[in-house]
Amino acid sequence: MRRIIRLLMREERAQGTTEYAILVGVLVVIAIIAIIAFRGKITELWDAISSGINSL
Repeated sequence: MRRIIRLLMREERAQGTTEYAILVGVLVVIAIIAIIAFRGKITELWDAISSGINSL
């Protein structure tokens, strides 16, 4: 068991995976902040697209 833990701690892929997980988390937070900040414009755009599709 200790051998496995030591091997996992040396594993560089685990570090890369952790870095990617942190990066994805940061990007999600940025996306949420952008959606909240531009909520009105997004709603207007969505309504315009919806109206355009419904008029077809």
